[in-house]
Amino acid sequence: MTAQILDGVALANQMQTEAANGVQLLLQQGLLAPTLAVVLVGNDPASQLYVKHKRQACANVGIISRAVDLPENTSETELLQIISALNADTTVHGILVQLPLPQHINSNKIIAAVDPNKDVDGLHPYNLGWLTLGEPVFHSCTAHGIMTLLRHYLDLEFKGVAATIISHSILVGKPLALELLNVNATVNVCHAFTKNLKTYVENADLLIAAAGVAEMVKGDWIKPGAIVVDVGTNHLPDGKLVGDIEFIAAKEQASWITPVPGGVGPMTVAALMQNTLRAAKRATATRAPARGATDI
Repeated sequence: MTAQILDGVALANQMQTEAANGVQLLLQQGLLAPTLAVVLVGNDPASQLYVKHKRQACANVGIISRAVDLPENTSETELLQIISALNADTTVHGILVQLPLPQHINSNKIIAAVDPNKDVDGLHPYNLGWLTLGEPVFHSCTAHGIMTLLRHYLDLEFKGVAATIISHSILVGKPLALELLNVNATVNVCHAFTKNLKTYVENADLLIAAAGVAEMVKGDWIKPGAIVVDVGTNHLPDGKLVGDIEFIAAKEQASWITPVPGGVGPMTVAALMQNTLRAAKRATATRAPARGATDI
């Protein structure tokens, strides 16, 4: 058995084309182009690269990218003031604060300060809270990107699927667990303190790894025929980029697998573009936070 590839690049390009068409429709209606403010604090190389990809995607789609690049020593109070100003700016439709933040800043406090109507990263307590009921205003980008990828390539009946997620982070593990529970999968959430991780992997029909440890999941752990999604992006000493899963060995076990790079990363960015477009559309209506799937 050799796994088929879950091609995130091809699908993300399609999603960005759809978003670009949506932007053009707004402009034809005489409305403002969507504007995304990306807040970057400090000089973390990985964060700078992620932000670069997001800003390039904005340019491709026709979304205005507003760069808010701040020094490492920016105080929590200063950052909160900047977010407050972005919340009040009616020309800004989406706000994304790039994580992680410097240690002297409380990330949860910053995330909660973003207007839920502009929370295009889908991390605000309002959106995560409604995700537990299956009706967030904005889905978390990486989790939604993964779900979109799976639905596009697979005729997958999630009901009863044994899913193992190696991550309990706010960025991936927690929102993805909720997404899968909402479609009736049976979900195990593993992390650094999980005992006998191999056992959880071996029993998974669907495996999602986002631990940030290079090739920690061995290929021979994979259940034959399993669907494998690798969110990890890790650099080996020789500079090679690999995921959290031994790709070559896992490919011989799985039925479908994401490559690294070219799998989940592009889908995360494409989901962000779609969320920003949606935020701009919603801004033409009432500003009161609206919930539910009816306004999708």
